[in-house]
Amino acid sequence: MSDAGLDQDGQKPKGVFSTLMADGDWMYTKGEYKKAIQSYTTALTLKPDDKTCYVGRSKCYLKMGQSENALKDAEASLKEDKSFFEGLYQKAEALYYMGEFEFGLVFYHRGQKLRPQIQEFRLGIQKAQEAIENSVASSFSVKLEIKGDLSFLQKDEERAQPIAAILNLTTEKKLQTKKTPKSEKTTKQLLGEFYSDKKYLETLLKDEDLVKGKTKSGERLQDVIQGCLTYLDSCTEFWNQERPIGAHKKERKVKQNNCTKGHSAPSETVQFLLKSLDGIDAELTSGNAEGSLMKAEEVMKVVQGWSEKEVPNKKEVIGSLHSCIGNALIDLGDMDKALEHHQKDLELAKQCKLPDAMSRALDNIGRVYAQIGQFAQAIEFWEIKVPLVCGGLEKTWLFHEIGRCYLELNRHEEARAYGVRSVAAADEIADEKWQMNGHVLVAQAELKLGNFGSGVFHFETALTQARLQEDDSAKNVIQKALDEAKQHLPQ
Repeated sequence: MSDAGLDQDGQKPKGVFSTLMADGDWMYTKGEYKKAIQSYTTALTLKPDDKTCYVGRSKCYLKMGQSENALKDAEASLKEDKSFFEGLYQKAEALYYMGEFEFGLVFYHRGQKLRPQIQEFRLGIQKAQEAIENSVASSFSVKLEIKGDLSFLQKDEERAQPIAAILNLTTEKKLQTKKTPKSEKTTKQLLGEFYSDKKYLETLLKDEDLVKGKTKSGERLQDVIQGCLTYLDSCTEFWNQERPIGAHKKERKVKQNNCTKGHSAPSETVQFLLKSLDGIDAELTSGNAEGSLMKAEEVMKVVQGWSEKEVPNKKEVIGSLHSCIGNALIDLGDMDKALEHHQKDLELAKQCKLPDAMSRALDNIGRVYAQIGQFAQAIEFWEIKVPLVCGGLEKTWLFHEIGRCYLELNRHEEARAYGVRSVAAADEIADEKWQMNGHVLVAQAELKLGNFGSGVFHFETALTQARLQEDDSAKNVIQKALDEAKQHLPQ
């Protein structure tokens, strides 16, 4: 790197990096994920190995439905530090939303072992286990579960592609009796490339001298090897139940019959919709909101022409497309039309009784109202959303945004109450950034209420957290607010 960009103390790159990171974080909270990605990407040119930056960008990719890119960044954040719990959580989330539930479960467990106090890992384990159970129990449907909602930490959910509705199109197969594979041949078929790993581990387990050893972290090798074998056995059982070997031939025949009817087979329908959504998302991500809108409207016309037989969850798909159109219109600044489409999304979500879609629509409607300064309406819809929120990260963001709206309306007691709730939710998941944001909100409300001592306390707490994060931009802003607050204290 050239020294031309440095100041006399050689500190400018660090300042620029911190500013870019702060910009990325801020854009992320606003839901402007493509801008956040640009900031994080530029920051990585200054510090190519910064793990926090990779996690930030990974979150953005996940919000936009780009799970593979999210996984790559999560893995990059773990390159130098395999125990980096934020990276482990992000990798687990990416795997989960790629539909790799069993692998996601492994990393949720690893994270919980390192940070048992963080509730998100426990919730991740729970949802991954439920997803695996549902995959096995739901008549052996061929499912792809990539949720585009992921509504936490966003005022702007246009990047969160609502793919779930489309990927829930299923090819129903006749329910078959679940059997544990009894032959080695069946196990080999189910495990595929992992079968050789299983045999190798079994050989290692027979080495008495080897299994007495320990890893650098103190774990017994015997326990590690046995744990891997147990996991592979679980996978064998899971895959055998989810896709019985004998069903493949029948499944292919069903698909061939569907193809001869003059209409697209379900798998082709899914492929068309996925390809279309990728195009819609690509246009929006590149800044071409008009192109995104045009593609979404074209797909909408196609889907509306399909029958319920071709698309069993047609209303759900249409609702998702209304969300896409609304998001593009937000980028174009047409808030009235955007609101209409998000309200249609909400109406269809209620008809279909889809909590995730309802949460998405409520979030988008609240976001539109907040952006046009109608804070009371934003609060109304966001408070309806509160019971639908599951994750601690989503809670802390939502409580913070509702509190901000109350602050704008000069309803300072309500603002303080939601600020406190935001801090509590952030404490549960040990998220320092949102602890900081929550304390700032509480401090602002306390000052408006004339509680200057409490306001100073919360600003000081937020300043400490900004220092721990080495967030220079946040430190400067909070320090300035703290200095002003101290002037009101009695001498």
